[in-house]
Amino acid sequence: MTQIGKVYLVGAGPGDPGLLTIKGKVLLESADVVIYDALVSAEILTIISPYAEKIDAGKRMGRHSLLQQETTELLIAKAREHAVVVRLKGGDPFIFGRGGEEMEDLVAAGISVEVVPGVTSGIAAPAYAGIPLTHRNYSSSVIFVTGHEMAGKYRPGVDWSAIAKAAETIVIYMGIHNLDRIAAELTAAGLAANTPIALVRWGTTPKQQELVATLETIVREVEISQFSAPSIAIIGNVVNLHHILGSHYARSEA
Repeated sequence: MTQIGKVYLVGAGPGDPGLLTIKGKVLLESADVVIYDALVSAEILTIISPYAEKIDAGKRMGRHSLLQQETTELLIAKAREHAVVVRLKGGDPFIFGRGGEEMEDLVAAGISVEVVPGVTSGIAAPAYAGIPLTHRNYSSSVIFVTGHEMAGKYRPGVDWSAIAKAAETIVIYMGIHNLDRIAAELTAAGLAANTPIALVRWGTTPKQQELVATLETIVREVEISQFSAPSIAIIGNVVNLHHILGSHYARSEA
């Protein structure tokens, strides 16, 4: 079948609709079809053209709507029927968003694809919590890593010992479910038990919550407070700035 359309992999950003790029907004307003993930905020979904077909392909821990292969097949089918197909993904498509996998499959199928980057939650959530990931007095390096690893991955797993030594600030996506193991491996690798860690839940939205503790106490604090996903973890001395800067951040309710 002859292709007539194009797929746009659009990053919706971390939740605050004000952080959606102008290009992303224009595409949502002109799309024929939008296939979106679970973590895309309701405010951003309202931007989608009322004439567009909207399909929820949301994936959350333990609650899968469409399998990855099904999502890709759907994108291919829609691109052969419509001119503008938007694959709307939370954060940035290429930062732990499976955008690279989807683009590979689309290109292999002969589908034209364009990526529209988005603000990733690993940068935005700490910023909205008053935690600068780098600071001349605290940290000159930062590393981003996923705490939720896929079965049958290309390598056995994240080398937390290497991560512990690689940067002064560690940002972990999707790590709350494995936090006990991660904290234990980082301390075993040499990070002090009193190293500060912050969890930021629903970052950049009016529902944002923060939990600050240490590697030694974080698992207990999570259990007590029942802090849950979706959360970003930030580890390092920059977390100490949260007490100074966090209360002065005027969070947008837009």
